[in-house]
Amino acid sequence: MTCCSKKKVMVLATGGTIAMKMDEKIGALVPACTGEDLVAAVPGLDKVAHVEVEQICNVASPNMTPEIMFKLHQRAEELLAQDDVAGVVITHGTDTLEETSYFLDITHQSDKPIVLTAAMRGAGDVSPDGPANIYCAVQAAADCSSRGKGVMVCLNNLLHAAGEVMKTHSANCATFASPWWGPIGYVEADRIVYRRVPVAHRIFNPKALTARVDLIKAVTGSDRTYIDFAVAQGCKGIIVEGFGRGNIPPMMEDGISDACAKGVVVIISTRTPGGRVLDVYGYPGSVTDSCKRGAIMGGEISAAKARLKLILALSENPELAGDRKTLQEIFDE
Repeated sequence: MTCCSKKKVMVLATGGTIAMKMDEKIGALVPACTGEDLVAAVPGLDKVAHVEVEQICNVASPNMTPEIMFKLHQRAEELLAQDDVAGVVITHGTDTLEETSYFLDITHQSDKPIVLTAAMRGAGDVSPDGPANIYCAVQAAADCSSRGKGVMVCLNNLLHAAGEVMKTHSANCATFASPWWGPIGYVEADRIVYRRVPVAHRIFNPKALTARVDLIKAVTGSDRTYIDFAVAQGCKGIIVEGFGRGNIPPMMEDGISDACAKGVVVIISTRTPGGRVLDVYGYPGSVTDSCKRGAIMGGEISAAKARLKLILALSENPELAGDRKTLQEIFDE
């Protein structure tokens, strides 16, 4: 078979708002639809590709875990290794979509596409956005031009790179955006249009997830309390989400020193949706101060994505905890 003749697309369903309907008894959305239900509700999908569905789980987006992400990764790669499968679509909740897509992207082994999609309106709402998003995601997954693009997120006809996309609004259907970079392409009625290619990056391949990594958000007046707690709980790494360039309240710094001395990896990230963490300031609490105490600069990915990256890195090679140079190279990518 040629690339373009492979029109079988596997849909892996995980739940989320896209699979929910209103429960009149409690007046709120609850899980109600299977993956088969979602696909059956998309008119004309059989003309785009031969679609088969597997239900991985049916959970609300906040219930997603790295362990479920790892299961999704393993199953998606198994399916993509089959000659007749052109791509994989994953239906997901929006709250943690950017995390799952990033996890899958930095573990993705195949050059065939994985496309995640979701919905901001429930399946039973007026004008649900799920069917159109599934249609576009399957169209992108089945298209030859999607090869080599890694893992993408598809909503509102737009295609975003997993490493750049984020949810920007709590309720609006146009919530997903890639700040500063924009989408990599879009879905037209008759074709997929790509305007740029995502930057190549390191791929991790751990046998299992073994490293606990905690995330601590710095706010004005923060001290070392939560850092000490995380270390006491046995974490292998800590992501500290700092301000701007990654600077933090100086009262946190002794906690970072002690954590690093005990072999805990500390990564400094930023709360801003764009720009790198960088040691351009020299005052107490600056990134320069944190790095002198053993911390590592987290690049330009979000704190949530940095956590997943460190989980994978330390799970694949626990000895990296003692190799600051290599870890810094990993987070500089």
